[in-house]
Amino acid sequence: MNWTSRGFAIVCAFVVGLPASVSAQTLGQWTSGTPMPSARSEVAVAAIADKVYVVGRFGGGRELEIYEPLKDRWNRGAPVPRAIHHTSAVTVAGKLYVIGGYADGWQPVSAVYVYDPGTDRWRTVAPLRVARGALAAAVVGGKIHAVGGVGRNRRNSPAHEVYDPANDSWRDLAPLPTPRDHLAAAVVDGRLYVIGGRVDGSYARNLAVNEVYDAGADRWRRRAPMSNARSGIAAAVLSGRILIFGGEAPSGTFDLVESYEPQRDSWTPATPMPTARHGLGSVTVDGRVYAIAGGTRPGGSASAYNEIFSRSP
Repeated sequence: MNWTSRGFAIVCAFVVGLPASVSAQTLGQWTSGTPMPSARSEVAVAAIADKVYVVGRFGGGRELEIYEPLKDRWNRGAPVPRAIHHTSAVTVAGKLYVIGGYADGWQPVSAVYVYDPGTDRWRTVAPLRVARGALAAAVVGGKIHAVGGVGRNRRNSPAHEVYDPANDSWRDLAPLPTPRDHLAAAVVDGRLYVIGGRVDGSYARNLAVNEVYDAGADRWRRRAPMSNARSGIAAAVLSGRILIFGGEAPSGTFDLVESYEPQRDSWTPATPMPTARHGLGSVTVDGRVYAIAGGTRPGGSASAYNEIFSRSP
């Protein structure tokens, strides 16, 4: 039986959070930060130094909201050049890259925008070769990998492209073995892990798959799947482990947090999120993971939550 969200508690109230059998080995604890100025879902989140950057919103938005964890306060930066949602965001060399997504309703885009915090300005760089929404992105060795998503035919794309900021160009790499969208990506020890997601945009067709990419060999392989199929999830790395947060299914949203240890290829339940959500973003800053925004109900709901996960003392 799945460990579901509080939104499913009417049906199975006794299955909220972790089963009693693992409660004694709970991993991590949660606190709350100042909520976002605006409620959002389907966001992308990344960090530069000690600041957290949030872009995108369900239905499209241009706001750039910036959180300072040390001061527990929010500010705004220059708006993104185009209203966008279901996009992805990463940082390289102190710059914020916003990659792909949907615009003008549900039209996948190939645009890539770069934000410079020092000047509070955006510029446009080379676009993706394949326009995609609800994709995932991560940085390996200073280069940006963009994987999966939904293409202009409304079907999943296996596209795996890599961007080199030094020469402003994309090239194709080994395609994603399991095409999917609303997935999560994380990097540990130079390897790219792509986890969860759904088939052709349907959260009734969620996946638990975990595939890892070796850049040196340009090759993918399967690893242990999550214990629960989920999409609309967020990922962050803490102490060498990959944490997967939240998600949605037709029955409701998830408060689940699962911790993956790459060296052992094994998953462990972690302390559930205080608020079940999907379409959230997460990022690690100074040993804490910030899980921000997200919908509390399946579909187009939104929230301004800013919940903070840290390892248990």
